[in-house]
Amino acid sequence: MSFLQDPSFFTMGMWSIGAGAIGAAALALLLANTDVFLPKPQKATLEYLEDIDLKTLEKEPMTFKAKALWENNGAVIMAVRRPGCFLCREEAADLSSLKPKLDELGIPLYAVVKEEVKTEVKDFQPYFKGEIFLDEKKKFYGPERRKMMFMGFVRLGVWYNFFRARSGGFSGNLEGEGFILGGVFVVGPGKQGILLEHREKEFGDKVNLVSVLEAARKIKPQTSASEKK
Repeated sequence: MSFLQDPSFFTMGMWSIGAGAIGAAALALLLANTDVFLPKPQKATLEYLEDIDLKTLEKEPMTFKAKALWENNGAVIMAVRRPGCFLCREEAADLSSLKPKLDELGIPLYAVVKEEVKTEVKDFQPYFKGEIFLDEKKKFYGPERRKMMFMGFVRLGVWYNFFRARSGGFSGNLEGEGFILGGVFVVGPGKQGILLEHREKEFGDKVNLVSVLEAARKIKPQTSASEKK
């Protein structure tokens, strides 16, 4: 048992434990930066989206079916993760930069939020140039809601997104629920269907604006003949 009295034995043991812990941490960090543990999105159907109940954000709110947003001219719709988030404000500003082109195409730009906290929606409006509605049941964030918890803060992509938005002059706060991931939809009128469905995979995962415009240009105007079909 003389090895128990040898200080180098304990030094080697502690070194081995430390190396193992570092290796485990490195592996965890590596896996956290892959898509292995990311929540997999379930594609929405047109019928699912059509039946969603939305509310206006007026003093006396009105409830209506979401299909009213796109049934005549189609629509681009942002499901906002959190209005006070500076990453969401950045994406809202990016989408709003498309509004002149969307107006030329006759396609409206909308957003939905999952809650109305203090003045968060009002403070979000300078970044978003379209109407905003409330989705209390969070249906636009489904059919299966996906969350990113604290794993998001060890993802290099998220930190890059933080830096990009901060460098762009965007700021925000921590008000409201921000773990349920959002997305962007381009939906055609009538039964043309969902032309683009972008699901945020991590904080700050923005939709490709070129893809949004390409999808918007595929929208076919609704005619009285097609309405009867």
